[in-house]
Amino acid sequence: PKDFVLLVRQHLELVFVSSGLAILCAVPLGIMATRPRFRKLRWFIINFANVGQTIPSLAVIGLTVSYLGLGFKTAVFALWFYSLLPILRNTVAGIESIDPFILDAGRGIGMKPSQILWRLELPNALYAIMAGIRTSVVINVGSAALAFVVGGGGLGDLIFTGIVLYDAGLMLAGAIPTTLLAVVIDSLLGVAERALTPKGLQRSVNPL
Repeated sequence: PKDFVLLVRQHLELVFVSSGLAILCAVPLGIMATRPRFRKLRWFIINFANVGQTIPSLAVIGLTVSYLGLGFKTAVFALWFYSLLPILRNTVAGIESIDPFILDAGRGIGMKPSQILWRLELPNALYAIMAGIRTSVVINVGSAALAFVVGGGGLGDLIFTGIVLYDAGLMLAGAIPTTLLAVVIDSLLGVAERALTPKGLQRSVNPL
């Protein structure tokens, strides 16, 4: 039981640290990609994040090992790189889907670009941004099982050890909690998504 609790804690640490870093990087990059003066960098920003999804997660981990070695840091870096794209794409899509008349109205009453960003663009894009974060974190919960390959800990220890030993019970002892963690975290992020999204926007997105 103590070992199981330790593995669950390690798994959560991998998910939260890598996802937190991905949010801190992807949201600002997504905002930057929508600014007129950074339009030329948009292709590079999007494709940099796209590499993480194009290359298989095991390959990302393998490439990271050659530079960072084995352990927690390598697993976090690989998971961070792998989870950038959903957040980045949704941030860009959310901001660019805002009705231009809303932004024109903000400019018309004398709002500065920073005020338009914080008071108009981000609140209206928040639903899309949160959806990207939610998708990214849930994917990360499953991908974190691969941290076992580089000695990063987590519930992947039970899953892969069960596979090697042909022990279905041991494998399920890691697979079932991983699935439950994904469901619970997805539900909690869904609650956060509804709480943070402005009520008027919630009604427009979910008319039922």
